[in-house]
Amino acid sequence: MTTELTLHQRRRPATPQELAGIPWLALLGPAERERAVADIKVGDALSGDYVCRVGRPVTYWFGVVEGLLKMSSDNEQGQTITFSGLPPGGWFGEGTVLKREVYRYNIQALRRSVVAGLPADTFHWLLDHSIAFNRFVMNQLNERLAQFIAAREIDRMVNPDLRVARNLAALFNPVLFPGVGEMLRITQQELAYLVGLSRQRVNEALSSLQEQGIIRVEYGGLRILDLPALRSNPFPLRSHA
Repeated sequence: MTTELTLHQRRRPATPQELAGIPWLALLGPAERERAVADIKVGDALSGDYVCRVGRPVTYWFGVVEGLLKMSSDNEQGQTITFSGLPPGGWFGEGTVLKREVYRYNIQALRRSVVAGLPADTFHWLLDHSIAFNRFVMNQLNERLAQFIAAREIDRMVNPDLRVARNLAALFNPVLFPGVGEMLRITQQELAYLVGLSRQRVNEALSSLQEQGIIRVEYGGLRILDLPALRSNPFPLRSHA
């Protein structure tokens, strides 16, 4: 009987193309970059694989090279609370790595994804040796705090159009997710998982946003035409929503 390898057991060295998609590597000096590149590992996550689990000790600082992950946890009633989607270019869990705590959230792949990991010891070594790396991590923490505050507000919204719009805007954050650009590769079902609505409700909201010229639904994903509108428009509740 064969046993399927875990994501950790499937780890491998990163390819040059994968390293090129890691935003903070370019900020490092030669010695720091050499150390980081030597220690970075990547894993090919299958849909449903857990990258992090609640209660597990921290071992790596993780980032998304390709694909889409979901950060979530379960409350006392057993309901899943989604904090964020994690598209390409996004690195996450720096607060947990800084404090060397156990994870307080789950990170799960919504589709086949390539996930990079920097060992926790190397993360702390870079903090001790690179001012540029410190600034990157500080910006991450600051932006992440704002994201989580916004996520709590979004979670209370009853207007489907508003929920979809604000969640999409969060996925197009250039600080946290620099690898997205103007086109987000996501299916309506994946977006429904992140938003916490049915696929039908998400489809209706996307159609409405497209009619307003804010997004364009394209093959394999969504193109953002008006990011400020996604972030701030009120989107009155439609009578048929």
